[in-house]
Amino acid sequence: MSSLEISSSTFSQEMKLPSSPPLVEGSALDPFRCVRKDLNEIEEKPKDIIKFTAEKLSVDEVSQLVISPLCGAVSLFVGTTRNNFEGKKVISLEYEAYLPMAENEIRKICSDIRQKWPVKHIAVFHRLGLVPVSEASVIIAVSSVHRASSLQAVSYAIDTLKAKVPIWKKSKSLVKEDILKG
Repeated sequence: MSSLEISSSTFSQEMKLPSSPPLVEGSALDPFRCVRKDLNEIEEKPKDIIKFTAEKLSVDEVSQLVISPLCGAVSLFVGTTRNNFEGKKVISLEYEAYLPMAENEIRKICSDIRQKWPVKHIAVFHRLGLVPVSEASVIIAVSSVHRASSLQAVSYAIDTLKAKVPIWKKSKSLVKEDILKG
């Protein structure tokens, strides 16, 4: 007998659970009645949340902003500072932006996403100023009913942001003189 047959026969036996009254959805005995009613009645308006900050970005904070009981997927992109660029050691990146135009361009990206995919909430957070190695410079989060839409939307968002949004980065490299003085 193969292990698959053993496993399947192990689970074919019935198990008796302690007796309790059957739950009927919506009945007074249903402990989740209020929760189900609230979740079913939610008519959340889609949100686009855009933030530029010099503060350290939090993946948890951004992902929480897009979570919805109506959605089964939250997709994230987190762009971090790496320790090298074109053969040079990098110690940090510095970001600058023309904020009115940058915010307007990100709003356009959100609008484009909504025309292309059925998504619920979109959050785009971008760090300004110095961003040390391994810290996030950009976090994009998108929620949708199914994963394909949010995954495609996040990919589109970061590609379009890098191509169109007026955000500039300068690399702070560790040069030979810095090592010798060190």
